[in-house]
Amino acid sequence: MPSLTSSAATFSAADDPWIDTRTGPRYSQRGLRGLFLNAHTIDDLALPHPPAASALLRIATAITARITGLDDPELTASQWNTLRRTCLKQGRFDPDAVHAYFDQHAWDAFDPVRPWLQEPALRTQCDHSSGINAFVPGRPAGNNLAWFSPHGHHTAEPVPTAEALQIMLIHHYYGRSGQCTPRTVDGVTTGSQNSGPLRSSVSFHPLGRTLHETLLAGVPAFTGDEQLPGADACPWEEETPSPRPSSALVTWPGRLLTGLSQHAILLVPGPGGSTVTDAYLTWATKDPEEADEPKEPEISTDPYLSYRFITERKSIARRRAKNRADASRAWWRELDTLVLAPDEHGTYVRPAVFDTLNDLPEDLRRSLRIRVHGFDQDGKVIDRQWYTAITPPLLNWTQEHDPAKAQRIAECCREAEQTAQRLATAAKKAWKTATHSGASKTTWANKALTWYWPKAETVFWRLLDEPETDAPAAFAAAAAAALREVTEAARIRHNSAAHAVAHAVKDLHRQRRPSAPRKTA
Repeated sequence: MPSLTSSAATFSAADDPWIDTRTGPRYSQRGLRGLFLNAHTIDDLALPHPPAASALLRIATAITARITGLDDPELTASQWNTLRRTCLKQGRFDPDAVHAYFDQHAWDAFDPVRPWLQEPALRTQCDHSSGINAFVPGRPAGNNLAWFSPHGHHTAEPVPTAEALQIMLIHHYYGRSGQCTPRTVDGVTTGSQNSGPLRSSVSFHPLGRTLHETLLAGVPAFTGDEQLPGADACPWEEETPSPRPSSALVTWPGRLLTGLSQHAILLVPGPGGSTVTDAYLTWATKDPEEADEPKEPEISTDPYLSYRFITERKSIARRRAKNRADASRAWWRELDTLVLAPDEHGTYVRPAVFDTLNDLPEDLRRSLRIRVHGFDQDGKVIDRQWYTAITPPLLNWTQEHDPAKAQRIAECCREAEQTAQRLATAAKKAWKTATHSGASKTTWANKALTWYWPKAETVFWRLLDEPETDAPAAFAAAAAAALREVTEAARIRHNSAAHAVAHAVKDLHRQRRPSAPRKTA
């Protein structure tokens, strides 16, 4: 078992540098306190891992609400908007409020009693640590083979603490489910955990001209009926970290943004606290008496996720499920969800934070972009790829400001997706016909779709500037061009392939009834 935390080991999440930031061409690292004191001079976060940046934005947004008073549930909508406009007009966060908040709470990552975002009880509740390789994404651990990594059971290299804190955020928000290091609570031992609250999701965050604007624009408004004073707390605001019942109330904004982790973590520092040499990683909120089987965590509406309504087969009730991140799916394909206002007939609902963006000052609203952070994962243990993107300013395209533009975007997104489905069907049929095979292989279909989507993006942006151009015909032309390109060699060699592709192209261009427009309120 690793040794207990050394009294000499210290690293303050508030005051030691660990957060990568960018100002113009210059990059630097800051602690959380410096992040807020200098937010008006910082252009953007620059964390190398998008899921860590997405997690940090939620933490920073909760702190923003605290130091500005935007976390007051007694404020009316008008008062809340007025207060946010006042904070924006001030141009920076009040230094006294920043210092008062950070001086009030514990931020040391290696504090023996209240380590930041960790549970010190794991030293005694776990028989052994999980190992630094299990903690660091990409390293082999346990019986996994080391295909492309120099790390192994006997070569567990320490991690700089600044990097370890970012990795810790990834586990808290995007951690896997399934088997974990066993933990004993109240005499009951279990070793399975639930997946993180953001696992396999894609987040949409408002992006201002400075970090100060970004954080204030990203504060979600209180939409509940009531909230008891003092009931809401971020993990570092609690006196004693302890396992939270899975049925605990999701309060705003502290627990909603920072307190839904399904993972308990404890870092083991190296000499002085500059590195992390080991870690405990286990379950956090599952009730100990539950069976040793992972289950889906409580569904709560995260303000930065879009949602899809799913009707249950055996019930007329509806539940919400977040869209899964897909590294192969370009962000513009979600644009219809972002610009259309929610209504009772819609299948998709845009992130709730968008509902307050129209109340921002005009100059900020016109310049506001959207930062996209996605982590392509399966629902349990496999991490495929993380990605990020920045949209152009798009709030002027929303349904509230330009209904015609919003409907054109929705039409083009819909036609792009439907054309892709038709292309896949036509390509499979053409392959089957050309090869005289009973099976409709996906070879041509997969390649054609790979070529189609970049072409479709070019068509999409052109159609937004040409509202009179027929969208189905434009996307059909892109699909036909993609199919011809991927089948060129086959068409030259075999007449049967040429005839099959010609029929497929004809099918793609065939006229069809336009799909019904989305109903609006």
